[in-house]
Amino acid sequence: MTAIPQNTPESSGTDLESARKVLETEINGLSALKDALDENFSRAVELIDTMKKGKAGRLIVAGIGKSGHVGRKIAATLASTGTPTHFVHPGEASHGDLGMITEADVVLMISNSGENAELSDLIHYTRRFSIPLIAMTSKADSTLAKHSDILLLMPRAPEACPNGMAPTTSTTVTMAFGDCLAVALLERMGLSKEDFQVFHPGGKLGQQLLRVSDIMHPYDSLPLVNEKATMEDAILVLSDKNLGCVLVIDEKKSLKGIITDGDLKRHMGPDLLTKPVTDIMSTNPKSIAGDALGVEALTIMTRTPDHYITSLIVQDAAGSLTGLIRLQDCLQRGLA
Repeated sequence: MTAIPQNTPESSGTDLESARKVLETEINGLSALKDALDENFSRAVELIDTMKKGKAGRLIVAGIGKSGHVGRKIAATLASTGTPTHFVHPGEASHGDLGMITEADVVLMISNSGENAELSDLIHYTRRFSIPLIAMTSKADSTLAKHSDILLLMPRAPEACPNGMAPTTSTTVTMAFGDCLAVALLERMGLSKEDFQVFHPGGKLGQQLLRVSDIMHPYDSLPLVNEKATMEDAILVLSDKNLGCVLVIDEKKSLKGIITDGDLKRHMGPDLLTKPVTDIMSTNPKSIAGDALGVEALTIMTRTPDHYITSLIVQDAAGSLTGLIRLQDCLQRGLA
C-alpha cells in the first residue's frame, strides 16, 4: 500500500505560495483582458449574431495544441448557449475536414502566437472562399492576425509557469475570452432558463429545469371518482390506478377533493366501504401550475419535513384539473 506523502510545514507553505502566485498572475492576465476589450469584440459578436439569424451557417472554432483544447471548450459553451458551433481540428482540416466548412459559416481561429504552420491551409481556405475569419491571438503582427477580418487581440500577459513556457495564463485568458463571446451572444438572443433546457435535456441541469407538465400524470390517467360515489368505488379506483390517491370530481369534472392512503388509514373502520367519498376526502388540496418548474413542486411537497405532502394537483390558468404530480415522481426524475 502506497503511503500518502505528508508535507512538512515548510513545503506546505511553499506550495501555497506557489499556488497563490499562479492565481495572482492569471488574475492579472484577466484584468489585462478586461482593459484590452475594444470595438473588435462588438464587431465579432455582431458578425456571429448575423450568421445565426441567417440560420444557414455555423461558427467554426479551430485551434492546435493547448489552443485546440481550449477551443473545444469554447465551442461546447457556445453550442450549449444557443450558438450553433463546431470544432474543426486544423490538421484534420488539411486532410478533408475543410469540406465541413461552408461559405455561410464564420471561422474563429485561436492561436496565442498566431504562427502555427498547421493553421495555414485553413487560413488559405477562408481567404479563397471569402469566409469571415475571426482571429484570437496575442500577436497583432502574426500571420493569423494579418489575414483575419476581425482581430480579437489578447494581452501579452506573462505565463504563470516559472519558466514562462507552459501555457497557463494564456489559456485562462483565451477561455475567458470565449466565455465573453458566449454570454454576449446569449444575452442578445435573450436565452431564458427554459430555453437553456433545450440544449441541456440530460444531466442535473436538465432535471432541475423540467416543468411540472413534463413529470405529471395527465388528466386521462388520473384516478377519478364522482362525488356521489362510495368509498368502495374509491378503493377500487385507488387499487386500479395505483397512484396513492383518488381525486373526487363533480358532474362538470371540477375537482372537489382528494383521498390519499393516509386518509384511508385515519378513517379505517367496519363501515368505511359504505361511506360517501365526501365524508373522507380532504377539500382544497394544494395545487401547482403545469408550467411551474418541477423543483417548485418538490419544494411545496417537502416544505414541512415532519409532514410531507405526497401529491399535488396540477391546474391550468383557469383552475381546471389537468394532472397530478407526486413526490415519488420528482424523486425518480432526480429533482432532489
